[in-house]
Amino acid sequence: MNVTDTINQDKTPPNGHNGATMMHSAFEEPFREPLVLGNPSLHDVTEKISSIPVLTPNLKYMITLFVFASMALWGLGCMGYTIATGIGVWGLNNPVGWGWDITNFVFWIGIGHAGTLISAILFLFRQKWRTAINRSAEAMTLFAVLCALIFPLLHTGRPWVAFYWLTPYPNQMQMWVNFRSPLVWDVFAVSTYGTVSLLFWYIGLVPDLATMRNYVKSKLGQTLYGIFSLGWTGSMRHWHIYEISYMILAGLSTPLVLSVHTVVSMDFATSVLPGWHTTIFPPYFVAGAIFSGFAMVMTLLVIAREVLDLKQYITLKHFDNMNKIILATGMMVGYAYAMEFFIAQYSGNPYESSVFINRASGDYAWAYWIMVSCNVISP
Repeated sequence: MNVTDTINQDKTPPNGHNGATMMHSAFEEPFREPLVLGNPSLHDVTEKISSIPVLTPNLKYMITLFVFASMALWGLGCMGYTIATGIGVWGLNNPVGWGWDITNFVFWIGIGHAGTLISAILFLFRQKWRTAINRSAEAMTLFAVLCALIFPLLHTGRPWVAFYWLTPYPNQMQMWVNFRSPLVWDVFAVSTYGTVSLLFWYIGLVPDLATMRNYVKSKLGQTLYGIFSLGWTGSMRHWHIYEISYMILAGLSTPLVLSVHTVVSMDFATSVLPGWHTTIFPPYFVAGAIFSGFAMVMTLLVIAREVLDLKQYITLKHFDNMNKIILATGMMVGYAYAMEFFIAQYSGNPYESSVFINRASGDYAWAYWIMVSCNVISP
């Protein structure tokens, strides 16, 4: 008998229920929607998820693969054309030094933040619903960082030597990188973020790789999965080391969500252009990164959920939780938009004010209001 029953065993209320029942019903946890529909066993979940990499592709899968592979090939062709012709094809000239490349760089870095946020921060807060989406988000992070890396390299005009000159390693060259340049800050920030994200993704994947090792039938598959699963046996010792390592990497990854996009925002904030050199950029960019990153995760999961038949495991409850985060960060971004106008007027600087007035009512007002509609009004 528990403590509550002991206290209330001699106190019978008028309605005939004992006190223990009343207290239990009063403090009973409300019903939670299940994270996996259909009440499958652990074996059923393992069989379903493990079968995806070895399934014979169906028509929906092949159509989806064709569409996205075509887009990737188009992008590679455009990169080749840019390298062969020069970055002038982006419309860059003397007053427009940064345009297509820096915009895409910031876009992809922002997209890549959601993987770390979903996996690390939600893990630290013990949010169980992350388990249906964290693998997709982590993989998206790695690809997003690779896409982001493309644009600073192409921006230099000679990508075959840019990486060599931008890497600050001990050498005998007469000229080192300029550590006051935001471009070098990006190298440090993005390479650190990419390395930690790769480790975080891989360490979290080790038990799953061991599961695939035991699932696949081919000798080559078993050998490769065995190598990458690092000899995982599922013993108590392995789980103990795994959970400590995963917790440490989650703790390292969490501040990276803030630091990396803060550094990226300084590409703009250290300039002398009106409307750019402002201290609102770091929090503004971080909120926008989480906002856009979650939106990209949801976009990909909607497609994967349909193509791979994962509606039982990626439920509307998961989308609802992600939508709440998108709504919160969208409101932060909307607040930042409004603050930019307020600070421009409050500063008394006519150049700062004219930039924002022109942004909302000038030649590119249509683009500005599309941005506000997509980022603030529609969420």
